[in-house]
Amino acid sequence: MPTVATEGQFRFVVNTRENSQHQGKQVEPPHVHIWVGNEDVCRIELNGGSYMDEPPPGNYRDIRQAYAWHAIAIRETWDRIHGG
Repeated sequence: MPTVATEGQFRFVVNTRENSQHQGKQVEPPHVHIWVGNEDVCRIELNGGSYMDEPPPGNYRDIRQAYAWHAIAIRETWDRIHGG
C-alpha cells in the first residue's frame, strides 16, 4: 500500500490489493484511504471526491482540503496500480 501523499497528520494511501474488480466488473469505485497515525479512518471516492465513510469528527474540511491538494497524484497512482 503506497502512501501517495502526506499532508499534516493525514496520509493518503492507495491499496495495491484492493478488491475493486470481480470478474472484470468494478465492485468499488476508485478511492483513496486516509490514515491518521496507525488508523485507516475513512475513504474518498476519486470520481466525485465524496466521502465513502464518515471522517473523524472535526476533520471533514481538513481532510477535504488536503485531498484537493493531492487529488491528481492520487488518481494517477490509482490508475497506474489498478489499470484506470
